Amino acid sequence: MNVVKFGGSSVADAEQLQKISSIITEHDERKIVVVSAPGKRFSGDEKTTDLLIEYAETVINGEEDEKLYRKIVDRFQSMVEELGLSLELVETIEAKIQKIVSDHQDDKMTMDALKSCGEDGTAIVLSAYLQHLGVEASYVNPKDAGILVSDDSGSAIVLNDSLERLYQLRNRSEILVIPGFFGYTKAGKLVTFSRGGSDITGSIVAAGVKADLYENFTDVDSVFCVNPNIVANPKQITSLTYKEMRELSYAGFSVFHDEALIPAFKARIPVCIKNTNNPEAEGTMIVSENHHDYGYVVGIASDEGFLNLYVSKYLMNRETGFGRKLLHILEDEDISFEHTPSGIDDMSVILRDHQLTEEKEKRVVSRIQSELDVDMVSIERDLAMIMIVGEGMNSTVGIASQATNAISAANVNIEMINQGSSEVSMMFGVKAEGMEDAVRSLYHTFFES
Repeated sequence: MNVVKFGGSSVADAEQLQKISSIITEHDERKIVVVSAPGKRFSGDEKTTDLLIEYAETVINGEEDEKLYRKIVDRFQSMVEELGLSLELVETIEAKIQKIVSDHQDDKMTMDALKSCGEDGTAIVLSAYLQHLGVEASYVNPKDAGILVSDDSGSAIVLNDSLERLYQLRNRSEILVIPGFFGYTKAGKLVTFSRGGSDITGSIVAAGVKADLYENFTDVDSVFCVNPNIVANPKQITSLTYKEMRELSYAGFSVFHDEALIPAFKARIPVCIKNTNNPEAEGTMIVSENHHDYGYVVGIASDEGFLNLYVSKYLMNRETGFGRKLLHILEDEDISFEHTPSGIDDMSVILRDHQLTEEKEKRVVSRIQSELDVDMVSIERDLAMIMIVGEGMNSTVGIASQATNAISAANVNIEMINQGSSEVSMMFGVKAEGMEDAVRSLYHTFFES
């Protein structure tokens, strides 16, 4: 049994739904399908989820926007009409949206419920189209599938109880179409994952049914070893380990939601990234273990929007609990940290820039100065993180030297270096303005030299 997930570009319009229907029915193993909300049909188009969020905000503010509502409904209506399906499907989707609006009491609940209508509508239309083609298929709501989640609006976490419930789906013989992006609490409340969460649905369903393979269809032939917007025609990666993909997706690779692989990783289910528009392409396999035959660095990831909170205090290393106290201040402000490289008398905390607003910055700096009695505290913004990734790096001499020389050759100064204890990745902090030059130089060193 294979679980197949299709992203927003793969379900953007009727033509794409016809393509994925052919892909689904091409192999009998593809028994469970997870879908995203319709994405952009062309450059400048709007994603359905963005429209739903905008519409939800007008509902919450008591100023429901009828034009936005029509835009959303028209996306599905055009699909239904072009596929030659009954307009009753559109009425079903409209009825769900209207019920959410009429039941509005809690803002977060309304936002989550309306956001979910994109994926839900896609699943309703696709399952009906498969039936129209003579295929035995059914729409399955995440509640009926057994996807249980935490009560965290917009950032739900899948509960382990889901796995046993999802396994029961194996008892059904037809093709099952499940909307991604949301689940239900034990109390029956609809809650969404963070943005891009349809990948999480696909992964947890694959783990729950103990699939032989989880296929994730998107709009690229494979994962590239570097951002193709920075390096023209970069090399494709045919095989990756879970650890490598996790590191790459966290650090800016956009193919996967960075939490999506965790359920599949735990269940040791292989994942294949494929292209809806070129399904015959080999794609990229993600597996638990791998023996690369093409080098020790698998990929280079990069991302902007970081800052460095730097704290210095003489004899810091002798002060028991200093790090805990510092991080507790951030916790009080609901700020999560990314990395914490440290020295004997100093410590850096790398944060996503958007987390430390001007108001929070004043409070955090004031508390660090008064509660920790530090010698210095400073904040450096406009940082970018570059990560080189590869499980083979831990047994290869000279990786750090080659990387630092490459960044130096690009005339970019390194602000910070951090290597995880697992030695799967090595990270470099640089000024955002020098990120692309550094990445190009690293690519030349590790993939062209």
